[in-house]
Amino acid sequence: MAYAYLFKYIIIGDTGVGKSCLLLQFTDKRFQPVHDLTIGVEFGARMITIDGKQIKLQIWDTAGQESFRSITRSYYRGAAGALLVYDITRRDTFNHLTTWLEDARQHSNSNMVIMLIGNKSDLESRREVKKEEGEAFAREHGLIFMETSAKTASNVEEFFHTAHS
Repeated sequence: MAYAYLFKYIIIGDTGVGKSCLLLQFTDKRFQPVHDLTIGVEFGARMITIDGKQIKLQIWDTAGQESFRSITRSYYRGAAGALLVYDITRRDTFNHLTTWLEDARQHSNSNMVIMLIGNKSDLESRREVKKEEGEAFAREHGLIFMETSAKTASNVEEFFHTAHS
């Protein structure tokens, strides 16, 4: 299928925050509750239409473990955007955002759009990170912010469209 633009995205963040689930929900519109650990990098693609133009999105889902950091860094090259994901039910994943953000800024081009994604918003009763904290972190670092749920698909479509508005 022909497309007017091709945009590459990279999904980054700690292990277990739902990066692979977000990719699967966006590309296949399905949720897989049990997921193998991503080894290195996985890839997905999808066409979307914005302002009447066909846009192909290539999404690279990276492994969150420290041992894969050197591999995943090469995937920043040429990326139009990065989705920096944390789990709203695990404070440690939020606390590690600064390290991920420094990594992204160091290894990407300066005009890459970075979106902060607080995932697992369907688990409100187990929330450890307030939405206001995510909003404040995003504001402080000039990021676009959204909370999502890969399980219910809440805001999954929206964040890919928001990146192009």
